[in-house]
Amino acid sequence: MASTLRKITMAVLAPAMAIGATVGLASAPASAAVWNSCDQWGSTSLNGYTLYNNIWGSGAGSQCIWANSGTNWGVWADHPNTGGIKSYPNSKKVVNKSITSLGSLSSNYNVSVPSSGAYNTSYDIWDTNYRYEIMLWVNKTGAVGPLGSSQGNVTLGGHTWTVYKGTNGSNQVFSFVRTSNSTSGTVNVLPILKWIKDTKGWFGNETIGDVQFGFEVTSSSGGLNFTTNNLTVSSS
Repeated sequence: MASTLRKITMAVLAPAMAIGATVGLASAPASAAVWNSCDQWGSTSLNGYTLYNNIWGSGAGSQCIWANSGTNWGVWADHPNTGGIKSYPNSKKVVNKSITSLGSLSSNYNVSVPSSGAYNTSYDIWDTNYRYEIMLWVNKTGAVGPLGSSQGNVTLGGHTWTVYKGTNGSNQVFSFVRTSNSTSGTVNVLPILKWIKDTKGWFGNETIGDVQFGFEVTSSSGGLNFTTNNLTVSSS
């Protein structure tokens, strides 16, 4: 979605800022996570995954991230209902393989998400040059929608999606929005990449860099919890 390249570049370039200090770490689960942060660009690496608090949108409120591992983590977020994406807290696995050299690329996910607010739960997949962004929305709630125009429905990777093609001004964005919400499942990512490359010809043999998974939050007024109970990204 909008200006998603900022999710990556700003996390590197911008200074750390404490946001929601009054909320503190009380938002983290009582089981005492191994890492937590309320910093705008809070980040750490755990068992092969990199976690980002990643509050990048304008008009954001408070948000704190916690993690027991790179595959079990969550956020408490209190963002106002003012429109526009406020954050994309996520866990990232680096692949760094071209599409044709990949034998497999898949992911399992299991999340607990609120019934209110405005957000999507999504994969955000980038080539190493950040020219192309592939988003896979596994659920969405509230007034949110992808960039671009609808290209129709397709069944790929174990799910049926409505496909959107657009641009955020910096890069091409291909969004796959699941036709019904899901909180757990397996996504076979490689057939989706091959469909974009071979069937549609929207890009060539790109090298896939980052596979991110997280919550793109537009509003969560009053404070809502988003939890990744389990996530695995595997490739060969």
